[in-house]
Amino acid sequence: MVHVSATPVLALRGVSKRFGAVQALTDVELEVHAGEVVALVGDNGAGKSTLVKTIAGVHPIDEGVIEWEGKAVSINKPHDASGLGVATVYQDLALCDNLDVVGNLYLGRELKHRGAIDEVTMEQKARELLSTLSIRIPSVRIPIASLSGGQRQVVAIARALIGDPKVVILDEPTAALGVEQTAQVLDLVERLRERNLGVILISHNMADVKAVADTVAVLRLGKNNGSFSVKDTSHEEIIAAITGATDNAVTRRAGRRSAEAAK
Repeated sequence: MVHVSATPVLALRGVSKRFGAVQALTDVELEVHAGEVVALVGDNGAGKSTLVKTIAGVHPIDEGVIEWEGKAVSINKPHDASGLGVATVYQDLALCDNLDVVGNLYLGRELKHRGAIDEVTMEQKARELLSTLSIRIPSVRIPIASLSGGQRQVVAIARALIGDPKVVILDEPTAALGVEQTAQVLDLVERLRERNLGVILISHNMADVKAVADTVAVLRLGKNNGSFSVKDTSHEEIIAAITGATDNAVTRRAGRRSAEAAK
C-alpha cells in the first residue's frame, strides 16, 4: 500500500481561466497528493486540457491560487512548472523518430564530459532508468521510429522522469493503443505511484481509470462536477457526473423541494 501524504503536493484553489469572452474554467478545485493517481475526466470541451495547461504553465490562471506543498506559487510559463517539479507528457509525445531511445530521453539536457556529449554515461543512466521502471525495450540504441505505440508512450513517460519531478501529468496515455500496449502503460502508471509521485491521468477510458486511479475528479463545462474515491464509486456514478445526469431538471426540482421542506 502506497502512503498518501497529508498535505497535497499540488492544489488548485478556485482557479478560473478565460479566453476573451469564453470562460474555460470557473472556480476549479483539485488536489494531488504524493503517491496518488488522480484521474481527470470529462466530456469533450469540459476544460481538462485547459486545466492541465494552467498547471504546466502554458496558460497562466486569471483567478484563484495554485499551491505547491502547501505554499502559494505563481506558474506563468512552462519553466516555472518544471522548476517546481511538474512534468507533462502530452498526447503527441513530442518524440524524434530519427533519434534513438537515449537521444530522446536526454534531448535538450544532454550530459557532457570535458565539453563533449557523454554518450556512455547517458546510455548507462538510460538503461538504469528503464530497468527501475521495468520498461522492456529491445535496445536503448534503437530508433524511436522502430518502436510500437506503447513503447513510445513509456519512453515519453520515462523522459519526463529525468528531471526528478514530484507530479507527472499524462494526457490520454492509452489513446489509440492496443490491449497489450495499454496494459504496459497502466503498469508504468502504477510504478510511478510506487515511487511516491503524484500522477494526474487524463483519460476517456473508464476501464483504465478504474484500474489505476485512486481518485476521480470530474469536470463539466469548466467546473467541478464531483470528486470520487474509485474504490467506493460505481462506473455509473462517474459516467452520470461526466454527462450531467446528476444535474438535470428532475434532480434540481428534488433538491429545491428538499430545501423547502427543511425550512
